[in-house]
Amino acid sequence: MYLLVVYDVDVNRVNKVHKFLKTYLHWRQNSVFEGEISRAQFNEIKRGLKELIDETSDSVLIYRLPNKNYLYIDVIGIEKNPIEFII
Repeated sequence: MYLLVVYDVDVNRVNKVHKFLKTYLHWRQNSVFEGEISRAQFNEIKRGLKELIDETSDSVLIYRLPNKNYLYIDVIGIEKNPIEFII
C-alpha cells in the first residue's frame, strides 16, 4: 500500500515523530511523509505513532492508497524533497 502521513503535533514531539516516520517513509516537506509499505509496516507505524503523540492535542492524518499509481501530485512552488524513482 502507499501511505501519505501528515501530522500536527506539539513542538516537544515533532522531532520524535519525524525520526520515527523517517525509518519507514520518505520525508516530503515539513510534517509530511509518504511511501510504499507493507500491511505489517502500516500496523507498526500506527502503533508507534499512538505511543509518541498525545491524542488529546496532536493530530495525525494517514491517507492510504492501494499503490502509487493512484496518487497524483500537483506541486505549486518549490518541491522541497522530491522522490526519485529508479526503474
